Amino acid sequence: MVLFVQSLVAGSLVGLVYALVSAGFSMIWGVARVINLAHPVFAVLAAYIVYWAAGQGQAALGAALALLGPASFGLGWLFYRWVVVPAARRSPDLNLTSMILTFGLAVALENMLAMAWGPGPRALSLPVQGLSLFVGPVGVPLPSLVAAGGSLVVIAGLMWFLHATLSGRAVRAVWQDPEGAALSGIDLDRVTGLTYGLAFVSAAAGGVAMALIYTFSPATQMTWLVYVFLVTIVGGVGSLWGAVLAGLAVGNLASLTGLVMPYSWTPLVLFGSLIALLLWKPEGLVQR
Repeated sequence: MVLFVQSLVAGSLVGLVYALVSAGFSMIWGVARVINLAHPVFAVLAAYIVYWAAGQGQAALGAALALLGPASFGLGWLFYRWVVVPAARRSPDLNLTSMILTFGLAVALENMLAMAWGPGPRALSLPVQGLSLFVGPVGVPLPSLVAAGGSLVVIAGLMWFLHATLSGRAVRAVWQDPEGAALSGIDLDRVTGLTYGLAFVSAAAGGVAMALIYTFSPATQMTWLVYVFLVTIVGGVGSLWGAVLAGLAVGNLASLTGLVMPYSWTPLVLFGSLIALLLWKPEGLVQR
C-alpha cells in the first residue's frame, strides 16, 4: 500500500511538470495550427542556462531565473515573426512546412548545445537536491515537490490570463474559431504572437522543472518530445485543462506501471493506452 501511494505521489508530481512542458506546445498547435517540433529543445536550452548560472553562484542563478521569463517571451515572439510568418507566406501547407522547419531547427539547436556543453548528461546542483519530505512512511523528493509546485504556479498563471483578461479571452476565441474571432475584430497576428511568447515561457519553466527531477543532455529533447506529443493528444489540442489532466494521467500511469512491470514496458503501456483513448475519444479528454 505504501508503494502504491508513493507511486501516486511521484506520478502526480511529475505529471504536473509534463503538463507545463506540454502546455505551450498544445497552445501553439491549437491557436496557430503549427506543430512546433523545436518546442522541447527550447526547454532543454532553459535547463542548460539555469545549469550554467547555478555554477556561477547564487546571484547569477537568481538573475537567470528572473530574466528567463521575459527573455523566453521575447524569443517566442521573434520565433513567430522571423520564422513562422515568412514560412506561412511562402508555403500553401503550413502544417507540413512547420514540422519540417522546426524539426531541422531542433536538430541544429541540439548540436549547438552539444558543442557548448558536450553530449553527456548534466544534473542541476541545488540545495534541494537529495532531500525528501516525509508524510508518515511516504517520502516526497523535495526537487520533485519544488518542480511540481513551480509548474502549478505557472499553469495557474496561464489559466488566469486565459480566462480573466481580454487578451487571454482573445487567445481562447482564436483557438475555438479563428474565422469567427477575426470577424469579431480580433487581431489574429497579435494574438498568435502573444501565444508564441506564452508558449516559450511555459517551455522554459517546464525545462527548468524537468531538470530539477531528471538529468538532461542535448538529446533529451527527443525524449521530452514524445511525452509532449502524448500529453497534447490525450488532453486535446489547444486545451490547457486537457494538458493538466493528461499530464497527471500519463505521469501516474507511467509511475504505477513501474510497480508491476519492467521499466522498458512503460512506453508500450502509455502508447497502447493512447491508441485505446483515440479509438474511444479521438478529440482527446477536453473538446474544443
